[in-house]
Amino acid sequence: MQANGQVTNASVKVLAQEGISAQAGFLKKHRQLIYKTATPMAFILLLLALWQLGVRIFDTPKYLLPAPSDIWQAARKGFPDLMQAAGNTFIAALLGFLLSVALGTAVALLMMASKWIRWGIQPYAVVLQTIPVVAIAPLVVIWLGPGMNSIVFISLIVAIFPIISNTNLGLSSTDRNLIQLMRMYKSGTWMMTWKLRFPYALPYMLGGMKISSGMAVIGAIIGEFVAGIGGGKGGLGMAITSAAVQMQTSFLFACTIAASLLGMAFYLTVAAISHYSLRHWHESAIRPDKD
Repeated sequence: MQANGQVTNASVKVLAQEGISAQAGFLKKHRQLIYKTATPMAFILLLLALWQLGVRIFDTPKYLLPAPSDIWQAARKGFPDLMQAAGNTFIAALLGFLLSVALGTAVALLMMASKWIRWGIQPYAVVLQTIPVVAIAPLVVIWLGPGMNSIVFISLIVAIFPIISNTNLGLSSTDRNLIQLMRMYKSGTWMMTWKLRFPYALPYMLGGMKISSGMAVIGAIIGEFVAGIGGGKGGLGMAITSAAVQMQTSFLFACTIAASLLGMAFYLTVAAISHYSLRHWHESAIRPDKD
């Protein structure tokens, strides 16, 4: 019996040591990720605490600067309206983003196919990017009418330039030696584009998509400021405008935070797709410590 007890105690010690070693290995492996996550969270909590304390100490009016607790209460009270507005903005931004990816990629392919097309399109693409969206948004409303169509189109205008620019850069950066090699094997234009140029351009294209994902949300909200006055429910842009007019500053902050979270969700989703697509073959997605 004593021998069995000693064996059992030894087994427990071995299992405990193995558990401690496994835990230490997990912490060592994910230490950088934990630090990267914990540091911003700690900073945000500290900022919120100072904000709450400062508002209470200086007795700042709510219509000027509400406390984080007031914003939380406003978000809870108006949660159904906030979620409905965020959902409408999500749909408009998603449609604008997907259209920008499709049209931007098509334009980049046309620019790659012919230098005449590239010389003809590139100046107008740059001009489109430099014109303030707020200045042309009323024209879009006149042309397409108020509502979802104008909002999606404005989101498309805002988000399309990074797709065109990055995809065109990637298609133009294909190794010339590989192009000559495929020409020696009598590869056609379609085969060369699909098998060579497009894989070369994919990291650039995904980089442009990460930029455009957040810009699509911004474009949708700008569109809602101007065009979101048709029938049906409005999005976050209309909710922000309505809260500002009625001096509901707490709910205004809640809408702004919701818009920021929506943009972050778009970006993180595209970033995850980018990492998954490139993780096995491109240097930008391979961890430095990975063998």
